[in-house]
Amino acid sequence: MKSIRTKYLLLLLIIGFSGINLAMAQKHTFALGDSTFLLDGKPLQMISGEMHCARVPREYWRDRMKMAKAMGLNTIGTYVFWNAHEAVKGKYDFTGNNDIAEFVKIAQEEGLWVVLRPSPYACAEWEFGGYPWWLLKDSTLKVRSKNPRFIDAYRKYIDQLSKQLVPLLVTHGGNILMVQIENEYGSYSDDKSYLDLNRQIFRDAGFDGVLFTCDGPEQLPRGYLPGYLPAVNGLEDPAAVKKLVNTYHNGKGPYYIAEWYPGWFDNWGEAHANVSAKEAAATLDKILSAGISINMYMFHGGTTRGFMNGANMSKNSPYSPQVSSYDYDAPLDESGNATEKYFEFRKVIEKHLPVGQTLPPVPGKKKSIAINHIKLNAYASLFNNLPKSIISKTPLCFEDINQAYGFVLYRTKLNGENSGWLKIKELRDYAIVYLNGKQITVLDRRLKQDSVLLDKVPASSVLDILVENNGRINYGPFLTDNRHGITKRVTLGGQEVYNWNMYSLPFNDLNSIKYTSEILAAQPGFYSGTFTLNELGDTYLDMSKFGKGFVFLNGHNLGKYWQIGPQQTLYVPSGWLKKGVNKVVVFDELKAGHTELNALPNSILNQVVKGN
Repeated sequence: MKSIRTKYLLLLLIIGFSGINLAMAQKHTFALGDSTFLLDGKPLQMISGEMHCARVPREYWRDRMKMAKAMGLNTIGTYVFWNAHEAVKGKYDFTGNNDIAEFVKIAQEEGLWVVLRPSPYACAEWEFGGYPWWLLKDSTLKVRSKNPRFIDAYRKYIDQLSKQLVPLLVTHGGNILMVQIENEYGSYSDDKSYLDLNRQIFRDAGFDGVLFTCDGPEQLPRGYLPGYLPAVNGLEDPAAVKKLVNTYHNGKGPYYIAEWYPGWFDNWGEAHANVSAKEAAATLDKILSAGISINMYMFHGGTTRGFMNGANMSKNSPYSPQVSSYDYDAPLDESGNATEKYFEFRKVIEKHLPVGQTLPPVPGKKKSIAINHIKLNAYASLFNNLPKSIISKTPLCFEDINQAYGFVLYRTKLNGENSGWLKIKELRDYAIVYLNGKQITVLDRRLKQDSVLLDKVPASSVLDILVENNGRINYGPFLTDNRHGITKRVTLGGQEVYNWNMYSLPFNDLNSIKYTSEILAAQPGFYSGTFTLNELGDTYLDMSKFGKGFVFLNGHNLGKYWQIGPQQTLYVPSGWLKKGVNKVVVFDELKAGHTELNALPNSILNQVVKGN
């Protein structure tokens, strides 16, 4: 009898959960009204926050969405990065942290709608704006154009993406309300036939719901597609938003600010972004009071891991690479904790809730730990760990040696005694120059440096140039100028230097590095150590005593550090730590002699990560 009762209870539970899932998966209608969005024929004001699955460890997606729900958001906005899903041409990856379908499903389970932004161009301070590096292997291919080879690759990718996401559209019982087909195109060009081709590619792939574009106010006339909703970026005045949308959308709405900036990103060598919480909350209140739907960019930025940070550059501004932290001064900080801005926004949103609706309680602060005195006791010189070289009369760029990111060491032997300016034509992006193993200068594209004066260099001297990709441009007119390494030539005293050995150093993993116990002198190298944990929690590696490089922890590339700041720490999610032995490897290209590393708890994070 007990067995029958147990089975009956289990059956009731299964039916109950099925009922919940069926309710979530029921078909809804979503449409554009004259002034508001319409969900099942009733007005819907989207209060959305941007978050990207590639920047948040998969094990924390649900936690961050619960935080979004508790702040009062009803929608998540998210870019989809082509280069994350097709890192190798023709090989598509929708697993692990790239499982965009699971990201959307979790949002649905947490009661959140999704505005999907899968335009192949994203910007987002992401490497090459989301385009895969291998498009650059063909120097004649032009991205963001009707170039047939570009369109062919674009179409194949969207066809694969559609298999993941079309079943999750609101038109198919899912929670994706609408889909963005291009992103700030008005900042780049004004070809309406190209925009319409984007529309056709998405329609052909099965994206049958509401489509839209988004642009800044000055960009919108060039970047909108007639007949489709023109969303607005970066405009905060409700009257101006409504006037602009009315002008380009047949005199009506609905009105959607696709990117509202309550924070901002950081560039290397500049101060950390800091936007007033109270002023931003007042702006949010004004926008919501006007009935305008909004997507705050960002709600939670997370971290740009590995070598995937982008860079900005314009005719008036120098090349400016972005840091690995995508904290963005957002309501939810890099580690997923609520900030002052979060609570100020929550108070505003509560004022605008429908009668009888309340917000769930805010989840507690994440556990954080300190890890002191991690011993770095194994060392490896980069110069002693070089792979087989690629030989060419002239230097080849990254793309020509089939390399995506990381570093390339260019080496040659100089003939005769040499004097004069050593010049690297079109350096991309950062180079350390050595003569006979001794560092003589650093050349930084940010500072428009590409030359060093040499005086009476002995015959047969070995010239090494270690070149780092600091991030391909992700926005603006130089988007197509993104081949990396030494992209033109090297001259000495006006004469071209020939006969190069190139060593490809993508650093996809560090398993082949050979270590010794001899502490390194002044040269680029690796520093390895282990530490044992009995408890787990988030932490932040303090990189303030190091020079420039990156860190691997338990096989994860945590991102970049650089002594010029503002970022001085690297966030370590507790899910990437393990009880027992953990392994860390630091690569430093500027400083040497490291023997210790420390990790900070959350309590003193602001003293370091904010550049204070």
